[in-house]
Amino acid sequence: MELLRLSLFAIFLGLTTRSFAAPSPSQTLSAASPSFTYNSTTFLLNGEPYQIIGGQMDPQRIPPAYWRDRLSKARAMGLNTIFSYVYWNLLEPVQGTWTGDEEANNIASYFQIAQEEGLNVVLRPGPYICGEREWGGFPAWLAEVPGMLVRSNNVPFLSAAKSYIEHLASDISDLQITRGGPILMIQVENEYGSFGAEHNYTSALRDILRANFETVLYTNDGGVDWTLEGGQVHTVLAEIDGDPTSGFNSRGLYITDPTELGPLLDGEYYTWAPDQWGSNNPHNTTVGNPDDVEQFVKDINYVLGNSSASISLYMFHGGTNFGFGNGALWQNRTTVFTTSYDYGAPLDESGRTTDLYFTLRSAFQKYVQNGSIPDVPANLPRTSIPEFTLQPSTSLFDILGNKSTSKFPLTMEALGQAYGFTLYEHTSNTSINGNVQPGDRARDRVLVYVNSIRQGIIDSQYQHPLNVSVALKPGDKLQLLVENLGRVDYYSRGNPYRNYLQDPYKGILGNVTLGDKVIEHWDMYPLPLEDLGGVDTLPGKNSSTVKSGIPPIFYHGSFWIDAAAPSNNTALLDTFLAIPNGLKGNVWVNNFNLGRYWYVGPQQSLYLPGTVVRSGEWNKVVVLELEPGVRDGQMVAEGLAEREWANNPDFDCEHCI
Repeated sequence: MELLRLSLFAIFLGLTTRSFAAPSPSQTLSAASPSFTYNSTTFLLNGEPYQIIGGQMDPQRIPPAYWRDRLSKARAMGLNTIFSYVYWNLLEPVQGTWTGDEEANNIASYFQIAQEEGLNVVLRPGPYICGEREWGGFPAWLAEVPGMLVRSNNVPFLSAAKSYIEHLASDISDLQITRGGPILMIQVENEYGSFGAEHNYTSALRDILRANFETVLYTNDGGVDWTLEGGQVHTVLAEIDGDPTSGFNSRGLYITDPTELGPLLDGEYYTWAPDQWGSNNPHNTTVGNPDDVEQFVKDINYVLGNSSASISLYMFHGGTNFGFGNGALWQNRTTVFTTSYDYGAPLDESGRTTDLYFTLRSAFQKYVQNGSIPDVPANLPRTSIPEFTLQPSTSLFDILGNKSTSKFPLTMEALGQAYGFTLYEHTSNTSINGNVQPGDRARDRVLVYVNSIRQGIIDSQYQHPLNVSVALKPGDKLQLLVENLGRVDYYSRGNPYRNYLQDPYKGILGNVTLGDKVIEHWDMYPLPLEDLGGVDTLPGKNSSTVKSGIPPIFYHGSFWIDAAAPSNNTALLDTFLAIPNGLKGNVWVNNFNLGRYWYVGPQQSLYLPGTVVRSGEWNKVVVLELEPGVRDGQMVAEGLAEREWANNPDFDCEHCI
């Protein structure tokens, strides 16, 4: 089998080897200038052959204080290049407001540290990046720009994308290889061929990038005919992802424009897969799957065994979808990615090396120049936090902020809100009953209340969610609490389902009906929960009043870490915070939103970085429990030294599919 693969590899190289000098602005510089170019078969770094041994790691999923640790471990695994998405929605959360100088979004600093650790960089700026991120990295405000059509040759979109790329370039252009920095290549869009074939759009993006950067550009697409043909861009190096055997073959067959040909790169070689919420969705891991690990090693040897081909692992280190950062898929239901983006990667969510790390390190070592790579730092132990009590504080419905009124419901975006929850209230002036239909569909999880008593939940995570019927009398208040579970981040033109990349709206879109009657006149309260506003200091509730069916409640508690414990190393304070008697909600520590938890799993604990923990003082924990009283036992929290993964039934929809 290996001999056959190597023979095919030689054939594929023959198909892609053409007399072609890659266009590169760096070629106009003096011979002494640093450069990254390529010929028909080989990448060239300062004129010398360069084989990319890469791995994906995105700075905005990692606490900035840990960037150096993670990058040094990448180098110690044998990597010489880091591939990184950057997230537009975090860099420009409000149109015209750029946050690139904030620590968590300081991409320039991340790339500088990479260079200091002996790593080069491949930048993947999108503007669309997929990555199981909220709306594929797009900022929510795009949805309210008139005439907007994302990922298209659309004037409003290209205008916004141009502004984004220009801002990014102003932050990082001096870090290009041509100026002595680590950035070797920049990707045009991201797997666009899976989405469309509008070449005037991708050509326009190419031109925007070339106007702002001077390094090599490339595209990255799935290794089949229609994705490669749809994603190719004239004068831009075409590369593949996924299985390298079929992908390299396909590139040789379907990319025929000589300006798009050059050395082979598998730009996303998948080391496993991301986790999704659900009772039947176990944690993705290579542990206990030796055949998969063996295939990883075979594929690495297949690619790197020929010095003309390169590879990048997706992911080397996944990190965390902190806060409301996760994305979703639409598969005739909403399939939601977890807070953890562990991805079964060689470096786990907390930055500790795994067995897979050392297996792949051994595979890479023989291809590393001079066979020399740094020693691997020993894993630091994580801390444990003894169980502590969480006291009920106040109801979410008791801290409603600014109210908007409208005859018909407005979407979350129309209310100026990007993430979190929105409460819609209607006071009935007549008797009416029937099933609740919240707009065109549930977007995404709708908790239905009458006079603050929960009647049921309409959950789009199921293809057939429950029907919730209510009966209103004059004066009764119908309340719909809508949770944005994450905008769709990926759509393929081969998908039979609706393209929700072009329909990202959350909250309620359309009319609410009871039976066949349209309900008019709504009060609407955006609840982005960007700042908790001191809910932990509000008067508490008696635990005996917490009963199933009441609105969401904030709980609060605190834990103490001895000042002497961390020895000035915050990684020793890393832990996994669990809410063992909670059902579903979000957790904040010291006002930092760790993310979502949900009893159904597979994730049963949230990564709490030591950078968030304050030693020598009380650390404040706030939990928003969406369904208080459903699970038995006092609400408590604890810090675990090891992650917990498990799946459990969904109490709200046990027989839903």
